Amino acid sequence: MLSFEIILLWIAVLMFVSVVSSKISDKFAVPVLLLFLVVGMLAGSEGIGNIYFDNIQLAKNIGILALISIIFSGGLDTDWKDTRSIVLPGGVLSTVGVLLTAVITGFSAAYILKLPLWEGMLLGSIVSSTDAAAVFSILRSKRISLKKPLKPLLEFESGSNDPMAIFLTTGFLSLSSIEGTGIVSLIPRFFLDMGMGALVGYLMTKLIVLVFKRLKLDYEGLYPVITISLGLLTYVVAVLLKGNGILAVYLAGLGLGQAEFPNKKSIKKFHDGLAWIGQIVMFVTLGLLVYPSHLVPLIGAGLLVTIVLMLIARPLSVFLCLLPFNLTMPKKAMLSWVGLRGSVPIILATFPLAAGIAQAETIFNVVFFIVIASVFIQGTTIPFVSRLLKLDVPMPDRKKFPIEFEKVEGIDAELTDVIVPYNSEAIGRMIKELDVPEKCLILLIVRNEKFVIPSGSTVIESGDVLLVLANNEDLTVFQRSLANLRKEDQV
Repeated sequence: MLSFEIILLWIAVLMFVSVVSSKISDKFAVPVLLLFLVVGMLAGSEGIGNIYFDNIQLAKNIGILALISIIFSGGLDTDWKDTRSIVLPGGVLSTVGVLLTAVITGFSAAYILKLPLWEGMLLGSIVSSTDAAAVFSILRSKRISLKKPLKPLLEFESGSNDPMAIFLTTGFLSLSSIEGTGIVSLIPRFFLDMGMGALVGYLMTKLIVLVFKRLKLDYEGLYPVITISLGLLTYVVAVLLKGNGILAVYLAGLGLGQAEFPNKKSIKKFHDGLAWIGQIVMFVTLGLLVYPSHLVPLIGAGLLVTIVLMLIARPLSVFLCLLPFNLTMPKKAMLSWVGLRGSVPIILATFPLAAGIAQAETIFNVVFFIVIASVFIQGTTIPFVSRLLKLDVPMPDRKKFPIEFEKVEGIDAELTDVIVPYNSEAIGRMIKELDVPEKCLILLIVRNEKFVIPSGSTVIESGDVLLVLANNEDLTVFQRSLANLRKEDQV
């Protein structure tokens, strides 16, 4: 029996190694989640760490807690202004698309692995959701992004398709383990699951925003504690009312992200860090749970199922779901290829193990293999495919400023960085000579990678980046004045 101190030592070492390994991800474009899994496998009973871990129920519970923090943070970070226009195609992909992916992959898995039909469908359901975080971490490491509307569409789909995958997984798990359960019984269960989850998420959003506006805490550090407690409460209330807890948590995070409340920026940063802790702990735990030697006999069959998922199920579901929408073929092809499998499938793969169904270990190992193969094959080729389809764009180089502004009620202004055009008539003039609206403040200037504190006599130079505090109307007026050309540059 390991002492408490030794357990803490291993936790500290594994988390530290996982974080440091993210630098490898940035340098070689290897998805960081894959590295977290490798760390767990190396620390496991068949690795150099020789840590024996086989507590399925604990692994499942850790996975659910991690998923709650990841999904809540994802909703909180979603930019509704960009997302609003793609809600309909994103919603179709995250429901009908997930169902089509699950069914096609499930039939193939049942045939390839010689599984009963419902257990094949169970496997297909487990791997039916996608993970955009892995996609964007790879693109970020290569300093590229994707053309609109791919980025918000991917973010919304990956954030909202997990509830459907969870519903299908639990549904087919019931069909596999409970005699007399028919597939027709899943229809009313679906509407209750999604409807109650959406209702709880909506009501909890209202409650959370009300709590933040009414509750004036003396200690800023207590605000994230409130969001953790209310996020967990959202999940529990939805589950107790037979609703989809993950959908409720995502909607609560999404609604909270659009509201204005005290300490919003610090809360978002806290939950971003909490989500990373969740991913590290979850992947390392699941890496400890797997036995690499058990994966070897399933390489052939696992690779076939992965090929079906990547080249048939995902592309077919994407193209069918997006038929009514005005997206070009290259964009549909890109959406098909970036459907990486990530954290959720491996968490869901513990459900059959915890339920004790006959083929649970085979399903878990195949899912584990599919996630590794998907992340490695698709993940490492995303930059190449985006360039091939001419859908890559340079990632905007956003400067980090040593000033933060917390938008609260009663203040109609935001911090925005504005670039001075190289041929602007403002160049060579002092700030006090510019046509700056009265309520538009230039707080800082970035010039040649250095910060300049401005005054009225500061002269504007070409390429200056101005950190401006203003409302939308005044900001527009100021940007127009900067866009005026010098006389020698006018045609």
